[in-house]
Amino acid sequence: MNEMTKIETTLKDWVTDQEVRWCPGCGDYAILKAVQRTLPELGADPSNTCFISGIGCSSRFPYYIESYGFHTIHGRAPAVATGVKLANPDLDVWLVTGDGDGLSIGGNHMMHVLRRNVNMQIMLFNNEIYGLTKGQYSPTSREGTRSPSTPGGSVDRPAQACAFALGAGARFVARGFDVSKKLPEVLKAAHAHEGAAFIEIFQNCIVYNKDVFNDFAAPKGAEENQLWLENGEPMLFAGGTKGITLNHETLRLEVVDVADGDWKAAGVLVHDVTNRAVAHMLVELPFGPFPMALGVLYDDPRPSFEKVVQEERNRATEGKEPNLARLLASGQTWTVEE
Repeated sequence: MNEMTKIETTLKDWVTDQEVRWCPGCGDYAILKAVQRTLPELGADPSNTCFISGIGCSSRFPYYIESYGFHTIHGRAPAVATGVKLANPDLDVWLVTGDGDGLSIGGNHMMHVLRRNVNMQIMLFNNEIYGLTKGQYSPTSREGTRSPSTPGGSVDRPAQACAFALGAGARFVARGFDVSKKLPEVLKAAHAHEGAAFIEIFQNCIVYNKDVFNDFAAPKGAEENQLWLENGEPMLFAGGTKGITLNHETLRLEVVDVADGDWKAAGVLVHDVTNRAVAHMLVELPFGPFPMALGVLYDDPRPSFEKVVQEERNRATEGKEPNLARLLASGQTWTVEE
């Protein structure tokens, strides 16, 4: 598979003439702008880029990016994106989905695109609600969520998107949120990864689930509750006054105070993006006692699905001449030799 040929573009080169139709104040606007700012920095080419979506508010995304795109059917965007990548492995494919589209009707397809490790960036917008269909609870809605479909409060235990991705065999898992200035860096890391790169993006639904993430994702004042992970760096938060350590007796993560910046004495863990076990623990941390783990949680690449498929095809056709006309004219039966 060829390396992406980088070109020079600006943000305006990625803006379409379509009216952006989300509710005023929706977090999708911030995500759209972050992506449009990031693509020029990647050297991406609009003529070699494809955005593919399913159904939902997030799935309007392809209309607003000046590139190729498909607005597909509910939950099936991963299957369409897999077909696109296999047909043309050199395309830069981005998959856009939501917590309902990607984890409910599309959960099966999401699992397979992750375990197969198809080389694409998967952005799952998580607003913990069904926004397009007027506020029903979704797979990620918290217990007690009151909605038109759960007027007495949801009794479902919510799905953890990143835990699902790790469990499905994803080789890259990251988190960000809509208005974060660090979101472009997360997108760049995902793009640099060979294989399926899964990014959960917390997104504020201004109408049906307003400010549900404010404790850690408000535009201002929530920094104390954010644990931004960087490979090779200590897991510090709250301005470096607190950190995350591993209790070697219970094998559980714990919060520790850091005195005078001496994080080593406090036993603070250093983040290793290849450590799958710690990544699992980080995505399962309950918010409140712990900060929200953000950034790249896990990144351990292996050969992508389409690369392996290409290699298999090359081996199968080596030394053979593709001649369909001669095959059809050769008789009523054919013998396929290994």
